[in-house]
Amino acid sequence: MDLSRGTMPRRNKGFDETHQELIETAVRLISERGAEALSITALAREMGINRTTIYYHFESREALMHAVSNWATAQLARGMDYNLSQPERTGLISRFVLENPELIKLWIDGFVSGPDIRDSYSCWDSLVAGIRHGLTDANPGEEVDAEIYCVMMLAASIIGPRVYRNSINPNAAIEEIIARFVAEHQRTLRRDGLAREE
Repeated sequence: MDLSRGTMPRRNKGFDETHQELIETAVRLISERGAEALSITALAREMGINRTTIYYHFESREALMHAVSNWATAQLARGMDYNLSQPERTGLISRFVLENPELIKLWIDGFVSGPDIRDSYSCWDSLVAGIRHGLTDANPGEEVDAEIYCVMMLAASIIGPRVYRNSINPNAAIEEIIARFVAEHQRTLRRDGLAREE
Protein backbone atom coordinates (compact mmCIF):
# COMPACT_ATOMS: atom_id res chain seq x y z
CA MET A 1 0.00 0.00 0.00
CA ASP A 2 1.54 3.26 -1.16
CA LEU A 3 0.68 6.17 1.13
CA SER A 4 3.42 8.40 -0.24
CA ARG A 5 1.06 10.03 -2.75
CA GLY A 6 -1.36 11.02 0.01
CA THR A 7 -3.94 8.38 -0.82
CA MET A 8 -5.78 6.66 1.94
CA PRO A 9 -6.14 2.89 1.90
CA ARG A 10 -9.55 1.90 0.53
CA ARG A 11 -11.91 -0.26 2.49
CA ASN A 12 -13.13 -3.26 0.64
CA LYS A 13 -16.24 -2.87 -1.45
CA GLY A 14 -18.16 -5.21 0.84
CA PHE A 15 -17.65 -2.85 3.76
CA ASP A 16 -19.10 0.12 1.86
CA GLU A 17 -22.06 -1.88 0.56
CA THR A 18 -22.82 -3.24 4.03
CA HIS A 19 -22.45 0.22 5.55
CA GLN A 20 -24.96 1.66 3.08
CA GLU A 21 -27.34 -1.25 3.60
CA LEU A 22 -27.21 -0.71 7.37
CA ILE A 23 -28.13 2.96 6.94
CA GLU A 24 -30.93 2.21 4.49
CA THR A 25 -32.36 -0.50 6.74
CA ALA A 26 -32.18 1.87 9.73
CA VAL A 27 -33.99 4.49 7.64
CA ARG A 28 -36.73 1.99 6.80
CA LEU A 29 -37.09 0.93 10.45
CA ILE A 30 -37.39 4.55 11.57
CA SER A 31 -39.95 5.22 8.84
CA GLU A 32 -42.01 2.20 9.85
CA ARG A 33 -41.68 2.29 13.66
CA GLY A 34 -40.23 5.65 14.70
CA ALA A 35 -36.76 6.65 15.84
CA GLU A 36 -37.24 5.36 19.38
CA ALA A 37 -37.68 1.82 18.01
CA LEU A 38 -34.25 1.78 16.38
CA SER A 39 -31.53 0.03 18.32
CA ILE A 40 -28.40 -1.89 17.39
CA THR A 41 -30.21 -5.09 18.36
CA ALA A 42 -33.31 -4.27 16.29
CA LEU A 43 -31.15 -3.45 13.27
CA ALA A 44 -29.13 -6.67 13.65
CA ARG A 45 -32.34 -8.69 13.95
CA GLU A 46 -33.86 -6.97 10.90
CA MET A 47 -30.77 -7.65 8.77
CA GLY A 48 -30.15 -11.14 10.14
CA ILE A 49 -26.60 -10.33 11.19
CA ASN A 50 -24.60 -10.23 14.40
CA ARG A 51 -24.57 -7.01 16.46
CA THR A 52 -20.77 -7.06 16.29
CA THR A 53 -20.98 -6.39 12.57
CA ILE A 54 -23.03 -3.28 13.22
CA TYR A 55 -20.60 -2.10 15.90
CA TYR A 56 -17.82 -2.53 13.34
CA HIS A 57 -19.61 0.15 11.27
CA PHE A 58 -21.12 2.31 14.04
CA GLU A 59 -19.61 2.58 17.50
CA SER A 60 -22.99 3.36 19.10
CA ARG A 61 -26.68 3.95 18.45
CA GLU A 62 -25.89 7.68 18.43
CA ALA A 63 -23.36 7.20 15.63
CA LEU A 64 -25.95 5.19 13.68
CA MET A 65 -28.57 7.91 14.23
CA HIS A 66 -26.04 10.51 13.08
CA ALA A 67 -25.47 8.53 9.87
CA VAL A 68 -29.24 8.32 9.32
CA SER A 69 -29.55 12.06 9.86
CA ASN A 70 -26.74 12.66 7.36
CA TRP A 71 -28.57 10.43 4.88
CA ALA A 72 -31.75 12.50 5.33
CA THR A 73 -29.73 15.70 4.90
CA ALA A 74 -28.29 14.34 1.64
CA GLN A 75 -31.78 13.54 0.38
CA LEU A 76 -33.01 17.03 1.27
CA ALA A 77 -29.91 18.54 -0.34
CA ARG A 78 -31.08 17.12 -3.66
CA GLY A 79 -33.78 19.76 -3.37
CA MET A 80 -31.03 22.39 -3.50
CA ASP A 81 -29.43 21.13 -6.72
CA TYR A 82 -29.23 24.23 -8.89
CA ASN A 83 -29.15 22.07 -12.02
CA LEU A 84 -32.85 21.45 -11.38
CA SER A 85 -35.59 24.02 -11.83
CA GLN A 86 -37.01 25.79 -8.78
CA PRO A 87 -40.31 23.86 -9.06
CA GLU A 88 -38.43 20.54 -9.29
CA ARG A 89 -36.36 21.39 -6.19
CA THR A 90 -39.43 22.36 -4.18
CA GLY A 91 -41.21 19.21 -5.35
CA LEU A 92 -38.31 16.96 -4.29
CA ILE A 93 -38.25 18.45 -0.80
CA SER A 94 -42.05 18.27 -0.40
CA ARG A 95 -42.13 14.65 -1.56
CA PHE A 96 -39.32 13.59 0.78
CA VAL A 97 -41.01 15.35 3.71
CA LEU A 98 -44.37 13.71 3.01
CA GLU A 99 -42.98 10.23 2.37
CA ASN A 100 -40.60 10.17 5.37
CA PRO A 101 -42.38 11.75 8.35
CA GLU A 102 -40.35 9.97 11.03
CA LEU A 103 -37.05 10.88 9.38
CA ILE A 104 -38.17 14.49 9.08
CA LYS A 105 -38.93 14.59 12.81
CA LEU A 106 -35.41 13.34 13.50
CA TRP A 107 -33.85 15.74 10.97
CA ILE A 108 -35.82 18.74 12.28
CA ASP A 109 -34.70 18.01 15.84
CA GLY A 110 -31.06 18.10 14.77
CA PHE A 111 -31.66 21.09 12.51
CA VAL A 112 -33.33 23.14 15.25
CA SER A 113 -31.07 22.14 18.14
CA GLY A 114 -27.77 21.87 16.26
CA PRO A 115 -24.98 24.27 17.21
CA ASP A 116 -24.49 25.55 13.65
CA ILE A 117 -26.84 25.20 10.69
CA ARG A 118 -23.86 24.42 8.47
CA ASP A 119 -23.46 21.11 10.36
CA SER A 120 -26.78 19.86 9.00
CA TYR A 121 -27.07 21.97 5.86
CA SER A 122 -23.70 22.59 4.22
CA CYS A 123 -25.12 24.80 1.43
CA TRP A 124 -26.36 27.42 3.90
CA ASP A 125 -23.83 30.16 3.16
CA SER A 126 -24.21 29.91 -0.61
CA LEU A 127 -28.01 29.85 -0.29
CA VAL A 128 -27.97 33.03 1.83
CA ALA A 129 -25.52 34.76 -0.53
CA GLY A 130 -27.66 33.92 -3.57
CA ILE A 131 -30.87 35.06 -1.90
CA ARG A 132 -29.21 38.24 -0.64
CA HIS A 133 -27.98 39.06 -4.13
CA GLY A 134 -31.36 38.27 -5.73
CA LEU A 135 -33.40 40.19 -3.16
CA THR A 136 -31.09 43.21 -3.32
CA ASP A 137 -31.27 43.30 -7.12
CA ALA A 138 -35.06 42.88 -7.13
CA ASN A 139 -35.67 45.37 -4.30
CA PRO A 140 -33.09 48.17 -4.66
CA GLY A 141 -32.87 50.52 -1.69
CA GLU A 142 -34.76 48.09 0.55
CA GLU A 143 -32.94 46.53 3.50
CA VAL A 144 -33.11 42.78 3.06
CA ASP A 145 -32.48 40.16 5.75
CA ALA A 146 -31.48 37.19 3.59
CA GLU A 147 -30.76 34.90 6.56
CA ILE A 148 -34.28 35.31 7.95
CA TYR A 149 -35.78 34.95 4.47
CA CYS A 150 -33.88 31.66 4.01
CA VAL A 151 -34.97 30.37 7.43
CA MET A 152 -38.59 31.18 6.58
CA MET A 153 -38.45 29.49 3.18
CA LEU A 154 -36.59 26.45 4.49
CA ALA A 155 -39.02 26.03 7.39
CA ALA A 156 -41.98 26.40 5.03
CA SER A 157 -40.50 23.77 2.68
CA ILE A 158 -39.70 21.22 5.36
CA ILE A 159 -42.40 21.70 7.96
CA GLY A 160 -45.24 23.05 5.82
CA PRO A 161 -46.21 19.92 3.86
CA ARG A 162 -46.41 17.84 7.06
CA VAL A 163 -48.51 20.44 8.86
CA TYR A 164 -50.85 20.60 5.88
CA ARG A 165 -51.10 16.80 5.61
CA ASN A 166 -51.49 16.18 9.36
CA SER A 167 -53.57 19.11 10.55
CA ILE A 168 -55.37 20.68 7.62
CA ASN A 169 -56.18 18.08 4.98
CA PRO A 170 -55.26 14.52 5.99
CA ASN A 171 -57.11 13.08 2.99
CA ALA A 172 -55.16 15.03 0.38
CA ALA A 173 -53.10 12.99 -2.04
CA ILE A 174 -49.33 13.50 -1.92
CA GLU A 175 -49.27 14.69 -5.55
CA GLU A 176 -51.91 17.34 -4.79
CA ILE A 177 -49.99 18.62 -1.77
CA ILE A 178 -46.73 18.77 -3.73
CA ALA A 179 -48.40 20.66 -6.59
CA ARG A 180 -49.93 23.19 -4.20
CA PHE A 181 -46.65 23.78 -2.34
CA VAL A 182 -44.70 24.12 -5.57
CA ALA A 183 -47.24 26.64 -6.91
CA GLU A 184 -47.20 28.73 -3.73
CA HIS A 185 -43.41 28.71 -3.43
CA GLN A 186 -43.16 29.86 -7.05
CA ARG A 187 -45.70 32.61 -6.43
CA THR A 188 -43.67 33.83 -3.43
CA LEU A 189 -40.41 33.74 -5.37
CA ARG A 190 -41.99 35.64 -8.29
CA ARG A 191 -43.40 38.24 -5.89
CA ASP A 192 -39.94 38.75 -4.40
CA GLY A 193 -38.18 38.84 -7.76
CA LEU A 194 -36.40 35.54 -7.17
CA ALA A 195 -38.17 33.24 -9.62
CA ARG A 196 -35.79 32.03 -12.31
CA GLU A 197 -36.99 31.70 -15.86
CA GLU A 198 -37.09 27.94 -16.46
